[in-house]
Amino acid sequence: MLALACWAICGLPSSLAAADSTDQIRFAQVDAEAPVVLAGRDARHQLLVSRVSSAAQRDITHQVTYTTSPSDIVAVSDTGLVHPLATGEATVTARSEDGLSTSVQVVVTGFEVQQPVHFANQIVPIFTKLGCNGGGCHGKAAGQNGFKLSLLGFQPEDDYAGLVIESRGRRIFPTAPQHSLLLLKALNESPHGGGQRMQKDSHEYRLLRRWIAQGAPRGDPDAAHVTSINVFPPESTVTRGSHQQLRVTAVYSDGSREDITRTVQYECNDTAMANVDENGFVTVADLTGDFAVMARYQGLVSVYSGSVPLEMDTSAAIVDLPPPRNPIDEAINAKLARLNIPASPRCDDATFIRRVTLDLAGRLPTVEEARAFSADSSADKRDELIERLLDSPDYAQWFASKWMTILRNERKSTGYQYGTYAFARWIRRSLAENKPYDQFVRQIITATGHIDANPPVAWYRTVATRDERVEDAAQLFLGQRIQCARCHHHPFEKWSQTDYFQMAAFFSMVGTKPGSTPDQPALVSKVGMATARHPRTGKALQPVGLDAEPQEIAAAEDPRVVLADWMTNPDNPFFAKALVNRYWKHFFGRGIVDPEDDLRVTNPPSNVPLLEHLADEFVRSGYDLRALVRHICQSEAYQRSSEANAFNVRDEKSHSRFYPKRLTAEVMLDAIDDVLETDTKFAGMPAGTRAISLPDTGFDSYFLTVFGRPAAKTACECERTTESNLAQSLHLLNSSQMLAKLTDDGGRSARYAGESPNAKATETQLNELYLAALSRPPTASELSVSLQYLQDREDRRQAFEDLTWALINTKEFGFNH
Repeated sequence: MLALACWAICGLPSSLAAADSTDQIRFAQVDAEAPVVLAGRDARHQLLVSRVSSAAQRDITHQVTYTTSPSDIVAVSDTGLVHPLATGEATVTARSEDGLSTSVQVVVTGFEVQQPVHFANQIVPIFTKLGCNGGGCHGKAAGQNGFKLSLLGFQPEDDYAGLVIESRGRRIFPTAPQHSLLLLKALNESPHGGGQRMQKDSHEYRLLRRWIAQGAPRGDPDAAHVTSINVFPPESTVTRGSHQQLRVTAVYSDGSREDITRTVQYECNDTAMANVDENGFVTVADLTGDFAVMARYQGLVSVYSGSVPLEMDTSAAIVDLPPPRNPIDEAINAKLARLNIPASPRCDDATFIRRVTLDLAGRLPTVEEARAFSADSSADKRDELIERLLDSPDYAQWFASKWMTILRNERKSTGYQYGTYAFARWIRRSLAENKPYDQFVRQIITATGHIDANPPVAWYRTVATRDERVEDAAQLFLGQRIQCARCHHHPFEKWSQTDYFQMAAFFSMVGTKPGSTPDQPALVSKVGMATARHPRTGKALQPVGLDAEPQEIAAAEDPRVVLADWMTNPDNPFFAKALVNRYWKHFFGRGIVDPEDDLRVTNPPSNVPLLEHLADEFVRSGYDLRALVRHICQSEAYQRSSEANAFNVRDEKSHSRFYPKRLTAEVMLDAIDDVLETDTKFAGMPAGTRAISLPDTGFDSYFLTVFGRPAAKTACECERTTESNLAQSLHLLNSSQMLAKLTDDGGRSARYAGESPNAKATETQLNELYLAALSRPPTASELSVSLQYLQDREDRRQAFEDLTWALINTKEFGFNH
């Protein structure tokens, strides 16, 4: 069934489009030969109308006037929704304010035939649309006020029993449908905690009443069911402050189609960019960027993507950028061109060495490194710096710290200490030798034996239950948060309880036997047929990967090996994308899909070609983590300045500039120690141990806690907080720990105070201090003010302490920019 007009491909403000008399403005149908067909009295159809000029198209569905001829066959609302009145044919005409018009034929069939209402296909979606079966109402586990529905209608057989059979059928009254408690509650004519959910003249009311009048039929169990839904348009370019009406079509198992625009649920992923109402009408904000609108219906999802380009004076000066260095830049620049957003220029050398050293090594550059990099005039010095950092022990240590946290390497008791240390060493060694990522994951998933011989066994010790294992494995290595599907169908994704327990079956044969201590059991894979029982049906489910085909697993075979084979297969649609997206967030502060471990259809990528390229390149490289890191860091996108221009200041996800990131807790503490030339002592660790070298999160440190160090209780990187807060500021400003570091007799300030106080030496000291903290020398103004401050103070050591304290409390120090 086709609409009156095609979607907006790009747009102009309505005032400009109307004013340009040289443009050929017309209304166009998608297919002029195909009429709109409405089959039965319950059918509806959303018309779409666009104004087309030589330069653009824009949606005006809600801005035209509709008339029908004859007038007794169909009715059309002001928003373009057509519904039947009688069997026959009619012409619907849309007319704009300035007299332009277009028409479409509408055919109504079967209006007089009383088709039985199908409960699962027609009634359950109403409860979902009205919010009745949501988690905050009757869809929660205990129901609401004695009435329970399945969450979002995923068990229609249970809903039918609850409505028609439970409580002696008191909720429906077939002989007088209008007096049914179900309708009276929804109209709020009978006291209802949820208030009024529908109007008496609404489509939903008429359909519910007719279903009750028919005797509340369950419907043919073999009737066609919805197999997919499609949102139209799938994508478009729209202008700031404009609108776009969407239409959604359901495709059934018998090939038939139905317009469900007013029945689906809509959600926008970025409400700062756009909002969508319950009827699929999108209102675009006055911002530049992109957004997505998710349409959900009976566990199925379809997505509309909208792009909002920048409207700017064509005479505006745009910075000339270096040509793309690799396909990363090509994908990002293509999006920037589509959005008409000019990018910031390449950052300077001081910014780059600080940025890449923090991101690759988890530390500040040394004074010597900063000086040497600034003095180096070779064209490829940035690439050489990346290689040096990748080859350094700091790279393996820093990324091991990241993996230790999300792999939940936590110390629960004293007896756990050996295992956490062993696992930490194994992770660090794996990264140092650049172990391919698929092997890294395989060795964790299939770990067996004792921790001393096979340290990845420690993961199973922390993730101790079957449910924790399947949920962590899916989230960590596949980017799929399937936790919800343990109890019910996932509300925002396609995963069902069957999907969940088929994955859980892979871990059903994991067992333990006594080890050297009670805290160090040995892990074994038991012999037998791996299964997991479905909690509702009781059916024994075989191990099957998400969206994968089942395969035979012998009783003597460890099912986790089959899981690892499926996970790491180059054709797996989740594995490579999950990793490259996680690493992208590490460098840019935001995933291409964000959150980085939530790669669901209803959370689309900000740049699809970019994610596809990174995943494909990662697979092609043999899952080489260093190659991935090198590829990202060599891109112009990564090397752009964080300084916004007049046009990209509000860009938050198109990568027209580098987005500053607050230093993580461990890096911040180490950076302060580097600048002050002090150490932080950690109980049980050798002197000089850096915060990023700690093997687990069990070390007591108020600094690390207040700056957001995660507790490693979940696999989610969201445990780590990078937001600034008052407690952090107060700690840096006046805590006893900071005072002790600043006044340390072996620290930088004490050393400077003990050196020659002549002007040239002092200037050298200040240059060194700025290089140590900010990887750049002081500006002329900063140098002048600092020299004057030192000259005016009698206590030279305290003056240096004050200057150092001031530097540490600047945003330039606390952020990677």
